[in-house]
Amino acid sequence: MDPLTPLDTLCRIILRGREYEAQTPSDYAPGEDPDNVDDDDGATLSVLEDEINTSVEEELIAAFEDLGEDQLAEVIAFCWVGQGTYDASDWSEAIDEANALVGQGTEGAIEELLEMPMLASVLESGMASFELSCDGIGDLS
Repeated sequence: MDPLTPLDTLCRIILRGREYEAQTPSDYAPGEDPDNVDDDDGATLSVLEDEINTSVEEELIAAFEDLGEDQLAEVIAFCWVGQGTYDASDWSEAIDEANALVGQGTEGAIEELLEMPMLASVLESGMASFELSCDGIGDLS
C-alpha cells in the first residue's frame, strides 16, 4: 500500500504524538483543578505548568491542519486499524467512515485524534498492518 500521506509526515505525527502523550498527565481527571492533585514529587504539576505542552499540542494540531482532508481521513483510518476498531482487510470501510467524519468538519476529526488514547502507538500499529514503518526515515526532530 502506498499511503496518500507522505511517510515522513506520518512519522513526524508519531513523533509529535509521543511528545504530546508524554506531557499529558494521567493521574488527574480532565476538568479537575491541577492545583488540587496530590503529587508527592511534583512531577505532574511541573508537566502541567510546562509551556512546552502548549507548543507540542500546537505543533500536532498544525500537522493535522496541514493535511488534506483525504490525508486526515487516512491518518484516522490508520489509527482505527491500529486500535483494532477495523482490521487491515476492512480498510475501505475504515477509510469511508473516516472520510465521513472529516466531511463533518476537520475540527471534530482533529479533536478525535487528540483525544485518542496512545495516538502515536495506534497510528504506528495501523501503519505496521500495511507494512509501513518509520525505520530509516531519518532524524525527524
